[in-house]
Amino acid sequence: MDHSYSNTKPHQKGKHLKLNDRTTIQELHSKGYSNRAIARELNCSPSTVGYELKRGTVSVYTGNVKRYKAVEGQSTYELHRSECSRKSLFLRRHKFIDYVSHCFHNQGWSLDACVGYALDKGIFQKDQVVSTKTLYNYVDLGLMDIKNGDL
Repeated sequence: MDHSYSNTKPHQKGKHLKLNDRTTIQELHSKGYSNRAIARELNCSPSTVGYELKRGTVSVYTGNVKRYKAVEGQSTYELHRSECSRKSLFLRRHKFIDYVSHCFHNQGWSLDACVGYALDKGIFQKDQVVSTKTLYNYVDLGLMDIKNGDL
């Protein structure tokens, strides 16, 4: 296949594949092109094509035949992409934040007192606790059930 008359921009190395790239892979793979030939057409690595073929291959005809489907590859990519980000400190330290909320509402402690008491009594380790400043930021952002007026 020659792109001399094509008006579409070829895939850039180092970038993620798009659905139209996956469609090209599906078409060329069904015609019997090798991974290296497909990669040449898309301007990407042959291993990228191999990984994509593995990712998007599904069973058809009651599981007897396996074929690559571009839509399946795209949905798998989107699922993996949605799960790949770093979890926020708020989500990773939810037990401590629940503890702070409980102490604030039931014992009437300040946020700083909750942090100090938890560290002093060894209820939470240092790596399980967020700072007082961070707790006040969470209150300002509305992430906790404590409101600024309650402070």
